Amino acid sequence: MKAKGRARLDVAVAGGGVVGAACALALARTGLDVALVEPRPAPRWLAERPDLRVYALAPDNAALLERLGVWPQVLAARAQPYRAMRVWDAAGGGELAFDAAAMARAELGWIVENDLLVDRLWAALAAAGVQLHCPARVEALEQDAAGARLRLDDGSRVEARIAVAADGAGSDLRRLAGLEVDAHDYGQRGVVAYIETARSHQDTAWQHFLPTGPLALLPFAGGRSSIVWTLPDAEAARVLALDDDAFALELTDAAAARLGRAVPVSQRAAFPLRRQLVRSQVAGRVLVLGDAAHVVHPLAGQGVNLGLRDVAALLAEVEAAQARRSDRTAAHRLQRRARRRRSDNAVSAYAFEGINRLFSNADPATTLVRGPLLGLAGKLPPLQRALWRHAAGL
Repeated sequence: MKAKGRARLDVAVAGGGVVGAACALALARTGLDVALVEPRPAPRWLAERPDLRVYALAPDNAALLERLGVWPQVLAARAQPYRAMRVWDAAGGGELAFDAAAMARAELGWIVENDLLVDRLWAALAAAGVQLHCPARVEALEQDAAGARLRLDDGSRVEARIAVAADGAGSDLRRLAGLEVDAHDYGQRGVVAYIETARSHQDTAWQHFLPTGPLALLPFAGGRSSIVWTLPDAEAARVLALDDDAFALELTDAAAARLGRAVPVSQRAAFPLRRQLVRSQVAGRVLVLGDAAHVVHPLAGQGVNLGLRDVAALLAEVEAAQARRSDRTAAHRLQRRARRRRSDNAVSAYAFEGINRLFSNADPATTLVRGPLLGLAGKLPPLQRALWRHAAGL
């Protein structure tokens, strides 16, 4: 799937993952001329082979996907609602609980596979008029006050008034724009897999804080659960090398047998964990979104939610400019939007890091207070609602 030659467009988006594809689709729906550049082949979701990478999609981002016309297709394929959350600490103390009924909602959010979201977003791109360059990679950038010019490795050139870098944590376009990042390696990896458990997951997301890092059990279709088990690098490597029986025993113990015996039903994988924040989300006519702008700890499941909120903020700026009949891609709008989103993303990134540090250690003094803190939060309904509404983007 390639579009050759030179194009004069409003927006060129680098990166066809969830955030990049949603950005291209959202802007095209406003009437802008948009191109999407993606180095990998067009995505394909296979129902019989669940993607190990899942997201806890928040209600505000489901609403965004609804506006883009793809959420019904995602729900029709496979999306598991979760209606409760239970958070507890291995050191004891109280439990923090969230329930949809208490929030006057049918669900708190949905567990959705990455490949499914990308597949459904891509299915809508062509009909929205998005020009696709796939597979193709941005290999050079020139820009001036009028716009950005991208040279692709397939021989194409794309000219646009603005370029959006949504091409992941190792973003080529961000690097070509000269934008620097501040990064911190946590020395941890997130081990992911699908499991079956002796007891039902009860449409509940379970999170157990352990001295080595949090373990999340996320409800999935067919009675299975998706796990994200944060472990130090060496411990993650050891756990990956276990046979299924040994892995089942250790995982069941780590989950305090909340759902009974846990049995792996998929391969296992692990990904490195780090915090990475771009120092500025805009350079000239290049704007940075999603993982290209911010990588956060996965304990709160907020990575893709933050990225989609970047898209929603950009969409709101464009629509506000349309309403005023002013320039939808003006540089000052990019600067204003970027400053606001970088502030929000930095607060979130450091907050998640602080929670991870508080609960992922065996320091006696910290251990004495963190369990009771969870219990106290669980006994204060206004605080519970405020915490959930922040996570839900409401």
